[in-house]
Amino acid sequence: MFIKWMNYYCFCITCTLECISDEFFVVFLNMVVCKGVVEDLDESFKENRNDDIWLVDFYAPWCGHCKKLEPIWNEVGLEMKSIGSPVKVGKMDATSYSSIASEFGVRGYPTIKLLKGDLAYNYRGPRTKDDIIEFAHRVSGALIRPLPSQQMFEHMQKRHRVFFVYIGGESPLKEKYIDAASELIVYTYFFSASEEVVPEYVTLKEMPAVLVFKDETYFVYDEYEDGDLSSWINRERFQNYLAMDGFLLYELGDTGKLVAIAVIDEKNTSVEHTRLKSIIQEVARDYRDLFHRDFQFGHMDGNDYINTLLMDELTVPTVVVLNTSNQQYFLLDRQIKNVEDMVQFINNILDGIVEAQGGDSIWQRLKRIVFDAKSTIVSIFKSSPLMGCFLFGLPLGVISIMCYGIYTADPDGGYIEERYEVSKSENENQEHIEESKEQQEPSSGGSVVPTVQEPKDVLEKKKD
Repeated sequence: MFIKWMNYYCFCITCTLECISDEFFVVFLNMVVCKGVVEDLDESFKENRNDDIWLVDFYAPWCGHCKKLEPIWNEVGLEMKSIGSPVKVGKMDATSYSSIASEFGVRGYPTIKLLKGDLAYNYRGPRTKDDIIEFAHRVSGALIRPLPSQQMFEHMQKRHRVFFVYIGGESPLKEKYIDAASELIVYTYFFSASEEVVPEYVTLKEMPAVLVFKDETYFVYDEYEDGDLSSWINRERFQNYLAMDGFLLYELGDTGKLVAIAVIDEKNTSVEHTRLKSIIQEVARDYRDLFHRDFQFGHMDGNDYINTLLMDELTVPTVVVLNTSNQQYFLLDRQIKNVEDMVQFINNILDGIVEAQGGDSIWQRLKRIVFDAKSTIVSIFKSSPLMGCFLFGLPLGVISIMCYGIYTADPDGGYIEERYEVSKSENENQEHIEESKEQQEPSSGGSVVPTVQEPKDVLEKKKD
């Protein structure tokens, strides 16, 4: 029995060592392979960068987010090299070469930039391999890409969920379109085409025109209703209905749109959860011509992020409308039973009937500071109670000891006064002792001893 147990123990140790060695081999192989595709950049990069297009990760060695990005960045380098991309992938320690990093406007870590000639484009999307590669392909190519045929147009519709097209010849509108594309190419694609290439279902009232294709339909830019072209493109670069998260809500803050969200639990398959989500989807689809200029629609799994944003505990499932530009929000003033109820709720918001809550006033900012501090303390104690006790208990203990010492200490004035009273009493006692000694001490050899004066009547008797 003992021999069998020892054999089993040795077998387990051998398997563990093999797993560790395999894992170490994979990591080592990944480091060796990635070393050639992700270049470590130094100060010479400033002079040589204009020869190529570069996708650069500016990082700090101590940054936790940078360490999480490192394996993803290695995969990006491998993928770009395997597909023969002209974009070179590199990384630079922004703390060692801070002067170069500051020239490129690096203010946080990690910062991803695509450097193309004298231009530098910031990446602001999710830090996933596919999203970063898509960004590199989009920005490294032509600013305005031509669509020469209907087949190419249909191919772009299948490939991209949202893209913009300029239709027509040279015009002031085209110059505005080029300026907007140079700024917003980091987010979406820009194309140009002739009127013959446009699908037959597209109706244009005048030429030239700018269109956005998304959600299996299109919208035409109207300068009088939509205002500035760049602002319109920034508002329309999202699909009408989206699965929301914190990063996407932050991006939507630049659009100025209100965001109607069904807050649900995707793991919960009850009727109420699925019903609210389907209602929001139907409104986004059937009323997009009416609301797409003012509203963005979507759903969010769970209420954790919404609770921190609203500084309140929302019951799931529910519907909330956010104004991410000024942190205002609107809560339901009625129970949503169908699409008509949701449309009425939206119209009430647009008409000012539903009161906005929250905002970015001074009081709300102070309230958010207190809420964030409270949330941080609670999260620390939940994740690590011992660490929480150490971080907050030690300072409180030191402060308590200092307060106790200050409270129990005697004031300086009382101490001096007491010392003065003691000295005065000691002097009086000393004088009394000296007088007693003088009265009791006998007179001796030449010393003059003062006598006590006798009463007057005694002296007169002695004289007689």
